[in-house]
Amino acid sequence: MIRVWLAIAGLGGGASVVAGALAAHLADDAKAAELLRTGALYGMVHAAALLAVVAIGTRRLAVRVAGWSFAAGIVLFSGSLFALAAGGPRWLGGATPFGGIALMLGWAALGSLAFRRR
Repeated sequence: MIRVWLAIAGLGGGASVVAGALAAHLADDAKAAELLRTGALYGMVHAAALLAVVAIGTRRLAVRVAGWSFAAGIVLFSGSLFALAAGGPRWLGGATPFGGIALMLGWAALGSLAFRRR
């Protein structure tokens, strides 16, 4: 489980850096640049959040939910935006809201750790 999360965080973070750099040079195609910028921002933030979840460990259910949610969110949200910016089929945009929901679920699960009993 942790190796999968680390792979997704590494690939998602790396892809986000590349996408952000590409967006800076695609000023003539505003739509593609905005898709790349948005995907890059969300990808980097959530790759960092996924690394934080890995550091916490996997003994608690909330941590596992947060980890899988961030992993799925990175793939669905940022991945779909990157694919759309690259000229992929429009139906890929249907994955974006599910990725956003997964990311929100991840933050809720992570936040729930603050209210746990010790």
